[in-house]
Amino acid sequence: MQKFLLAVASAVMMTQTALAHDAVIRAGYILDPETGTYATDQYILIDKGRIDDVGDWTDYDSDEDYIDLSEKYVLPGLLDAHVHLTGDSQVHGYKRLTRSTPRQAITGVRNASRTLDAGFTTVRNLGAAGYADIALMEAIEDGDVPGPRIIASGPSLGITGGHCDNNLLPAEYDVKADGVADGPWALRAKVRENKKYGARVIKFCATGGVLSKGTDVGAQQFAFEEMKAIVDEAHLNGLKVAAHAHGAKGIETAIKAGVDSIEHSSFITDSGIEAAKRKGVYLSMDVYNSDYILSEGAKAGMLEESLNKERRVGKIQRESFRRAVKAGAKMAFGSDAAVYPHGQNGHQFAYMVKWGMTPLQSIQAATINNADLFGMSADVGTIEIGKFADIIAVEEDPLENIHILKTVSFVMKNGEVHKK
Repeated sequence: MQKFLLAVASAVMMTQTALAHDAVIRAGYILDPETGTYATDQYILIDKGRIDDVGDWTDYDSDEDYIDLSEKYVLPGLLDAHVHLTGDSQVHGYKRLTRSTPRQAITGVRNASRTLDAGFTTVRNLGAAGYADIALMEAIEDGDVPGPRIIASGPSLGITGGHCDNNLLPAEYDVKADGVADGPWALRAKVRENKKYGARVIKFCATGGVLSKGTDVGAQQFAFEEMKAIVDEAHLNGLKVAAHAHGAKGIETAIKAGVDSIEHSSFITDSGIEAAKRKGVYLSMDVYNSDYILSEGAKAGMLEESLNKERRVGKIQRESFRRAVKAGAKMAFGSDAAVYPHGQNGHQFAYMVKWGMTPLQSIQAATINNADLFGMSADVGTIEIGKFADIIAVEEDPLENIHILKTVSFVMKNGEVHKK
């Protein structure tokens, strides 16, 4: 009898253990970004940071405590393909010279929390001085500070005097940015160096830019041979490549060189869009931040030269975005956060809709599209068994009111609640 009772007790304990989960969510409406449909009144079971099961709440039989999202619209955690977490939207132009690399890293801690709070659970950080973004990435992974999962690039690669160089000081200071190199073999060495210190993606500047001193925003930087060396070395090391490119020729040259994404894409031509489609290259177009640059940029220290360039670029980029969407190009969600305040990433959804996307397409860009671009489709982008428990919720249907993604009310990353 004693053995029988022990066996029964053991079976009960095993059953209780089987029923115990790290977290249980009752979800009112779960969006499937692939189809744009909702599954209603669902349970989500979470174990060890991943989704263990999803199903109808009426089939769930347990007394476990649960997180009640039964009145909310539930989505997978959002992904941003282009942020600068160590940057400050109030510190541009010559003000940047006052910020040391350690100070930028501390700024990144604040911005990482704000970004996660906004519902973005995975981001690519495309450019940071002194590998500060990699230090931040590692601190988040170690649980020292809260923040999104980061795919960090380390310093952006650029030509001498180009967009990714530091052009603010005169010659006697002999200052250049960390990622500056000229010539194919020097650039291969820079890729190897970034990889050595922890980079998980490579970013280079294929054209001039808006916020750099003395560069023509539309002019190509790097010859084809240099771009090809960067891409080949990165791919050899298992790293994807993002190319900052505004001008048409620089865009097409970067696509020919084999990059995985084009950032900004402002002056892209129809032939450039077709080239991107043929090669499967994602276009990441920051169509929100132009308004912020022109309204707040001067106060943040942006040079008048930069403001004039943005007046030239902003509207053209948005029209290019419309043409790319209409043509069926692969579109990523990339906001260039740090140009505007971190945590406002979700404001871009409404701009993407205004300039040609459906609400579902804009959400797809920040979920399944970016998951594909990041090489992380097995882990993020949808709410499915086996994927990371990265889950957000909003109060209204985002397919009916895309603006609701500005105010995410619940955030879970890796099965841990960050905001409720």
